[in-house]
Amino acid sequence: MPLRLYNRVRAALVLIALISAACNMTAAPTVTPTATPTDIPTLTLTPSPTPQPTDTPTPTLTPTATLTPSLTPTFTITPTPSNTPGLVATFTYYDNTNFIDAPDNILSLLASPMLAYLNTNNRDTVGDARTPQPGNDVEVLYYVSPTAPNGRIPILQFEASTGTDVFISRNGSSIAYMRPSTNPAVSGLYLVDLEIGITGRILPLDTLTQRGIYSEPVWSPDGEQLAVVLSTGYDLDIFTVRHDGTNPTNITNHGSYDFFPSWSPDGQYLLFVSDRLRCPSWIPGEPGTCDGSTDTPTGGNVFVMEVATRQVRQVSDVWVSEPPRWLNPRQVVYAAGDPLFGDPERSLWITDIVSGDSRQLLNGTDPLKLAESWSPTGQQVIYQAAGSTSTEIVLAGVGGDEIGRIRDLIFTRYGMSAAWSPDGTRIAIGGIGSDCPYGVIVYDSNLNNIASGSPPPSMCEPAFSPDGRWISFTGVNPNIDGRMDVYIANSNGFGASNITGALRGNIHLVGWIGG
Repeated sequence: MPLRLYNRVRAALVLIALISAACNMTAAPTVTPTATPTDIPTLTLTPSPTPQPTDTPTPTLTPTATLTPSLTPTFTITPTPSNTPGLVATFTYYDNTNFIDAPDNILSLLASPMLAYLNTNNRDTVGDARTPQPGNDVEVLYYVSPTAPNGRIPILQFEASTGTDVFISRNGSSIAYMRPSTNPAVSGLYLVDLEIGITGRILPLDTLTQRGIYSEPVWSPDGEQLAVVLSTGYDLDIFTVRHDGTNPTNITNHGSYDFFPSWSPDGQYLLFVSDRLRCPSWIPGEPGTCDGSTDTPTGGNVFVMEVATRQVRQVSDVWVSEPPRWLNPRQVVYAAGDPLFGDPERSLWITDIVSGDSRQLLNGTDPLKLAESWSPTGQQVIYQAAGSTSTEIVLAGVGGDEIGRIRDLIFTRYGMSAAWSPDGTRIAIGGIGSDCPYGVIVYDSNLNNIASGSPPPSMCEPAFSPDGRWISFTGVNPNIDGRMDVYIANSNGFGASNITGALRGNIHLVGWIGG
């Protein structure tokens, strides 16, 4: 009880006791027993403890709320691919179309073998042929029959910048050519269809060299499809397109470098070179990519594709950097090692794509076998054996047995060109380019001499016609004007005649077509 209330209660009780005592003093006394008053109980108040003021608490610093951070993603920088994606050419459908003036009976003429050649900068024939005449920038493709060598047929005319980038189907009815130009609206790869007499562009290309590799477009034997190598961003793929510019198709589409296509003589298979065993892909981020890990390839292994099913099989384990080629519908030949890039050896190989049997030509101690030419059956090969100081010509069997060796025909390395007749009974031997020191030379399959002429004319790059009746070659006759001309001789090398002597300018022999 509070102290102030306690005192008031006590004073009230004392006052009551005094009033009672006064009343008793005025009244008559009554004898009553005297009671001993009990003590007025003293109220014992249990004081509540006086609260002691507590210290005013010093407020603690209001803590700054600690936010549990979410994981901040670390942004990785996407590396720039070391193999920069290239421009991808888009097929066009015969734009820049023009009609051509080929004769109506050209397909009938092509039922027999004909020669195709280019004449660039043909000049006025006024005056002496040895007198320079005003030049031009025109190139003309001619076809000519060996039975009518003076009846050349102009097929197509284009700018001289096309050069030798002219590719003719085996039957002569389809042609592809490059048209370089500073104008992107006209520069590109063009096709010619002699069946309907038109030409048009199918690819707006600046060059056929794609990602550092030059790979020639090649026609199927029937002239219906062209195989062409194109950059697809990070690699090279092989595309086919029909002779009329329709149905362009990527037939390899692998991610590796696929190049050097070659059609089999029956058109059922496509031979090509690929680095896919070493580099499954050049596309950044793909499993096994070679992007950023090595230099881009200049070669690969040989593969063959069945055109109808697109099934691909490996042909060889050896690394090649030159185009392989077909001998016949079953056999392919190729070379491993490249002395131009420092390889100490160059070996020759032949593979049967049906049985899978591969054989290396093991012959003597010739480390460098150059400029080889295989017989049509694959049973023999003639090549240039290059030593440290000299070269010799060797004829060997496929088993490695040496049939003969010629030491008195001296050509520079890679300077020999040999050709077999279709029946494999004759071999013509000449030089390359302008380095052709000998005249007409023909041997039999045992290396017995059939013809050995002295220049002029010299013999360069000989080739037998498909029917085996003729030999074409280029040569120089300094007694006329000292320029390269095209010649035709019979299968023994005799009776050579100049079929381009009436033209001026530069001549390039494309080869045999038709038949």
